[in-house]
Amino acid sequence: MTESDALLRRLEKDPSLTAALAWPGDFDIDRRAFVEDLVLPSGRPLHPIAGCGAGGTYFLCGEAEAGERSVLYADSEGRATLIGADLVEAITLIAVLPLWRDLAKGFTISELGADLRADHPDFDAERDRLLHALGLVPVSEEEAAARLLAVAARTAPDYVPHVPDGDYLPYELLFEGGTGATKPAHDVSTWRWPVKVRAEEISRSLDAGRR
Repeated sequence: MTESDALLRRLEKDPSLTAALAWPGDFDIDRRAFVEDLVLPSGRPLHPIAGCGAGGTYFLCGEAEAGERSVLYADSEGRATLIGADLVEAITLIAVLPLWRDLAKGFTISELGADLRADHPDFDAERDRLLHALGLVPVSEEEAAARLLAVAARTAPDYVPHVPDGDYLPYELLFEGGTGATKPAHDVSTWRWPVKVRAEEISRSLDAGRR
């Protein structure tokens, strides 16, 4: 059993953990019914593991016997992105940066953090308790965002889902296009990301900033 498989089993058996991820992270394992059937270009199966209140679905990609599987998020408006190289990385993102989807709407990490803590003043303590309970290594919001962009850049072409009907176009990438960040690579907390982010360019910028 992989670390991700063990994590999913823990979530399915512990209502307190699932509740902590359902809000504010909007990762609800009781919402596994998806809007439409989807397939990957490779033909690898998509296994729904959770949903969000806006109608999006989180999928594990590939066969269970394949070892660690990437996590794909597909929303109800025809957009999708990888959010983790495996479930451990995806759940860490959701726990640390629960409003991650709003990065694609032009909000900065700082703005999202301020809004979250204004509505949820105990967030930091609850996040730390959740990560400890799940046995996950804490990371900063900036590191979580950097990991998200790095894995999002790998979505195309192999992980762009489509409806298995030739009349439908493939899903659009959630993090693609636009002009990239407007701040230096080392200051990701105050980046203002456009409605769609060119993930590959930002990921390369992050790598350059670490050198």
